[in-house]
Amino acid sequence: MAKLRTGHSRQDTKKSSGMFIKVGVFGAIISGLFFVFNQFTGTTNTSEPEETEQYLPTAHYLPTSSTGQIVKHEYYTLSYSEEHEQAEWTAHILTKENLDKEWQKREDNFRPDDKVKTGSSTPNDYRGSGYDRGHLVPSADMAFDQEAMKETFLMSNISPQSSNFNKGVWRELEELTRNWAKKFGQLYVITGPVLAMETKGTIGDNEVSIPAAYFKVLLDLTEPGLKGIAFVIPNEVTFEPLYKFATSIDAVEGLTGLNFFPELMDEDLETEVEGDFNLDLWEFSKKKFEDRTEKWNQQ
Repeated sequence: MAKLRTGHSRQDTKKSSGMFIKVGVFGAIISGLFFVFNQFTGTTNTSEPEETEQYLPTAHYLPTSSTGQIVKHEYYTLSYSEEHEQAEWTAHILTKENLDKEWQKREDNFRPDDKVKTGSSTPNDYRGSGYDRGHLVPSADMAFDQEAMKETFLMSNISPQSSNFNKGVWRELEELTRNWAKKFGQLYVITGPVLAMETKGTIGDNEVSIPAAYFKVLLDLTEPGLKGIAFVIPNEVTFEPLYKFATSIDAVEGLTGLNFFPELMDEDLETEVEGDFNLDLWEFSKKKFEDRTEKWNQQ
């Protein structure tokens, strides 16, 4: 089995400052990207009727696809792997504006994704398997809109997760990601199973692969600082602090074989942002860690 490339790093003040100075060069592009963010999140001010296209990310924000099957939904995009019967990644933008809206009622309407040309997995694949139907794009990230939330229950967005992983450390990471999005204003989020690692087997008639681990890549494109961080977490219960699973975006690219931001940044800035991460810039919650280890892991 491939070795997880995890760990943590704290850059000194001088190095962190250097990164933020370089971001000044990137600032000229931010205004243009702001329009793209608005299109994707549906916040564009217009008198014209809203269309599905306005919620789709541009190619600049999408990772590479090893399968060539890109599926665009109204509120997120994914790359589907027919071999493993699940997405190899999902991509969406999480904004404070949407998170501050009233949450809609959750309806657990799991269903096949008709947009997957080769056919997606089905809810029956998971029945009696012992694994949770784990969301890649969390339903809570889309709770600001009923239709957005419904999209997260498409089976192309679902992956077999150990119950104590799904209800434990994965929940902690999802909740912290929403906290960080509220703090920074918006985050670009890429999530997926680590399918390059040996899987734990398959479930269901469609032989859905059980991933050995999952990743989440976060990029903050707001000024004054551009920063990123990633996580790789084994698909199992853990009592380790979440920051132990933090790593660089480069490390996840090496582990998955994906390129997360092939066109978004110039080479120097991409090396700076993807190669380093600073835990001091991402606030972790002792309370959530205690809740996870004392309560959530036992649910």
